[in-house]
Amino acid sequence: MDFSFGQLEGFVAVAEEQHFGRAAARLSMTQPPLSRLIQKLEHSVGVQLFDRGTRGARLTRAGEAFLVDARRLLALAGRAPDRARRVAAGTAGFIRIGFTGASVFGVLDRVLSVLAETLPEVHVELSEMVTNDQVDALSRDEIDLGLARPPFDTDAFASRLVHREPLVLCVPAQHRLATPGRRVTAADLANEPLIMYAPDQARYFYDLVIRLLPIAHRNVVHTVSQIQTMIWLVAARNAIAFVPASATRMTIEGVAWAELDGPDPSVELHLLWPRVHTNPVLVPALQALEPLVP
Repeated sequence: MDFSFGQLEGFVAVAEEQHFGRAAARLSMTQPPLSRLIQKLEHSVGVQLFDRGTRGARLTRAGEAFLVDARRLLALAGRAPDRARRVAAGTAGFIRIGFTGASVFGVLDRVLSVLAETLPEVHVELSEMVTNDQVDALSRDEIDLGLARPPFDTDAFASRLVHREPLVLCVPAQHRLATPGRRVTAADLANEPLIMYAPDQARYFYDLVIRLLPIAHRNVVHTVSQIQTMIWLVAARNAIAFVPASATRMTIEGVAWAELDGPDPSVELHLLWPRVHTNPVLVPALQALEPLVP
């Protein structure tokens, strides 16, 4: 169909006034060009929209149906410039966020709550991925913002710390180290079978653990990249694993948690974004998330 918003405005005016003369006066035009405009619209639509008589113009059944959509189209057209301005200003549109699985516990929900409250017209698209994949996705403009683990290329990316927590030990529920109140030492772990982080996919956690205690290769029974998988494996066999404290919120039967003796190794989570970006939503989103800095 080929019709203009001017034709729709003329049609709505005639439909509401039920008279071509009154509608023409309302639109600050004369009646003949308005009549021609409606005739062209009817030709484009392919049906008669008005029953014309000496007393005025009444909508046909087809015209009544067309009026509903015409009003909707005009309303959309009226809102379009304002929405375009809001998108350009970053207060409407979308933002794509990548997040690590562990950030679901206590961090991602706060991020989403803040964005929903401060930028209600911004749609958030979520993608779960490890830090390395987030970095790649940010570089390819596939996501706009990440919840990732350091370190980062500071030339290409800017970052902001949003969460810090200790590592804890996840052990089978009946394990000898699952004593309430006991703080586990490096000596306690010397010969324990260990579920370890994959150095390629979970390098951040891998480095934390090997700084914490010497790892004997013979003690490593599995290497994985996802914390939830690690905890399921602990529940399934007699092995232990180091996980961030927020993971204790998971309700998985068959595991217990133990604190580590000595200085707690700090687990950090950062907002990460490219220094060069094109999404106008990113700036107001980062401003809204500033209060999350610990």
